[in-house]
Amino acid sequence: MSSQSITKLPAAAPRDAGELYFNRELSWLAFNERVLAEASNGNYPLLERLRFLAISGSNLDEFVMIRVAGLAGQVQRGIDRLSIDGRTPQQQLIAVRERVAQLSRRQQQVWSELHGLLGQAGIYVADDHFVRPEAYSWLKEYFLEEILPVITPQALDPAHPFPFVANRGLGLLFTLTRESDGEQLIEMVLIPPALPRFVRVPGEEACYISITNVICRFADHVFPGFAIEGDGLFRVLRDSDIEIEEEAEDLVRTFRSAIQRRRRGTVIQLELEQDFDPVAEQILLEQLGVSDALVLKSAGVIGLERLSEIVEIDRPDLKFESYTPRYPERIREHDGDCFSAIREKDIVIHHPYESFEVVVDFLRQAASDPEVVAIKQMLYRAGNQSAIISALIAAAEEGKSVTAVVEIKARFDEEQNLMWASQLERAGVQVIYGFVDWKTHAKVAMVVRREEDGFRTYCHFGTGNYHPVTARTYTDLSFFTAAPEFGRDAAKLFNFVSGYVEPRGTEALVISPLNLRAEINAAIDREIAHARSGKPAAIWIKCNQVTDQAIIDKLYEASGAGVEIELVVRGICCLRPGVEGVSENIRVKSIIGRFLEHGRIYAFANGEAMPSSAALVYISSADLMERNLDRRVETFIPIRNHTVHDQVLQQVLLANMLDTEQSWLLGADGGYLRMVSKDRSFNCHHYFMTNPSLSGRGEALDPDAVPKLSLRKVRPA
Repeated sequence: MSSQSITKLPAAAPRDAGELYFNRELSWLAFNERVLAEASNGNYPLLERLRFLAISGSNLDEFVMIRVAGLAGQVQRGIDRLSIDGRTPQQQLIAVRERVAQLSRRQQQVWSELHGLLGQAGIYVADDHFVRPEAYSWLKEYFLEEILPVITPQALDPAHPFPFVANRGLGLLFTLTRESDGEQLIEMVLIPPALPRFVRVPGEEACYISITNVICRFADHVFPGFAIEGDGLFRVLRDSDIEIEEEAEDLVRTFRSAIQRRRRGTVIQLELEQDFDPVAEQILLEQLGVSDALVLKSAGVIGLERLSEIVEIDRPDLKFESYTPRYPERIREHDGDCFSAIREKDIVIHHPYESFEVVVDFLRQAASDPEVVAIKQMLYRAGNQSAIISALIAAAEEGKSVTAVVEIKARFDEEQNLMWASQLERAGVQVIYGFVDWKTHAKVAMVVRREEDGFRTYCHFGTGNYHPVTARTYTDLSFFTAAPEFGRDAAKLFNFVSGYVEPRGTEALVISPLNLRAEINAAIDREIAHARSGKPAAIWIKCNQVTDQAIIDKLYEASGAGVEIELVVRGICCLRPGVEGVSENIRVKSIIGRFLEHGRIYAFANGEAMPSSAALVYISSADLMERNLDRRVETFIPIRNHTVHDQVLQQVLLANMLDTEQSWLLGADGGYLRMVSKDRSFNCHHYFMTNPSLSGRGEALDPDAVPKLSLRKVRPA
């Protein structure tokens, strides 16, 4: 911690970094523990609980492949940079691996619990010994026709090179004895990723068999002439981060090569069945080079994320009641004409409660409108089946000037984005890849249209990605405006990314990494000044992560000055609330529920009690992380329209602040506890599913729809 940050703290004496901040990696693991806790939430339908278990498994895989791999790499290279809480990479790696192992064990305990409940509900996940005799012949035929042709056994001996096991690769090792001469062999069978992880056996009952169990049951057809002495399942996780050298001359070619290298990254974690053969285990350890990797043994399911296949079963009685997003009334009132509706007044759309189709329609209409002359679009993640891409291609084929900024550094979407970029270029779209050092993380689209009084620019600014699948489960905001100042600023932003033409000044937008940090600091300083002058002073922030030390120190300074600070932080939070002399006036909570909280909203009281029309309100693509503030292109959008301002502040943000049913309160010790209300509970997701559209005739929160409680009257369970 810098001496400058210490001087800002209200405490008289310097404190140890561990007393002031939480470790980033451990905070993320605490987030995934909250996700896993939802799998044990008896208020949720059974298959939704299973979905949360699968999500926690997928989350943990990504954490190991990126964050644990990064720490292991720092240790290997002798890097001694301390974390925000003062730990060395080695100290972090030890603590993280211990927590990963604990979390993995807890996941298996939850699976055991859900496995029994699924059986009670008529969904059986079993091994082949529990298959009814009449279904056995079907299972054998399935193996012979669907599995055997695509698997390839390989002997592990000096004559055969050890086969490559891909990242997240699943494999079986068999210990065999040749019947003719008694020779012992070890053979490997890798499970092709195209095969389902679980096979459903036909019948009235829903019975699922792991594909590895099927292979083991019929292994005599794979190894005729051998006695099968034993078998064991394993799974590999590899370092999946991509590092690009600053000197890369061809970014596209460099990323294509990096993606290939990632598939062969260093093994970071090896998962084994509990009773894995010791001899076979030693061969794996030696051949995979995992002397420094974490080895986890489990008696349950290996590869929990693939339990999502079972979630897809047609059992609506075991899932959340289906929900269809509303289409914005404001657009309907204009007969579906997006431009007419936006021209009349700014619009905010709240996904997933309001349909993402309005964003797609905005671009589709632009593509077909003969008066539209240009479209510019930033794409971070667009999904596998993207209507957005189709609209841009259609616009280019109509002869319009179309520019797409495609961020090929979007983690795990690099390959998909390269494919989209190629398709766009073939259609005549001008594709821009942005900066080598910075990711372009902003979510912006602009459409230039020829109208009676001249050219008019229509803009869309989002807190989330242009991804049709995640838009159904991520809570985000879409802001549409035809205000000229936003159009001029958006044009400057695109010029900055495409031609490195740094904006000399903007009228509305705040842009990272140019001036976003300074803008946030200035807004906090204004609240400090209000508090010191005796005026109401408060900061409300909803974001996904808080890790930037300088911003945390500034919030500590504000707390010391008497500013009331409410933070809704879904994931990582390195800020330690409730520390005497440092952060007594800061409360942090996390909302985990049916939808993934993803939108970023920043509000500053501006001299009046929150929430009020005087508050300064912004939506953003940026979290409070060093990477967002210093190494990414982000937008920070002021909400100036009175109606939209009140909708964002007094509906969306206030509902998040008031939520108790899905909220966890962060304590000064780093623990999270579920919250309860002394009065009556409130579920913000349910509220937005059952209340009028924001962009229709939505009012501020109906006093009769929310509990009568102060924010300070909520306590942990």
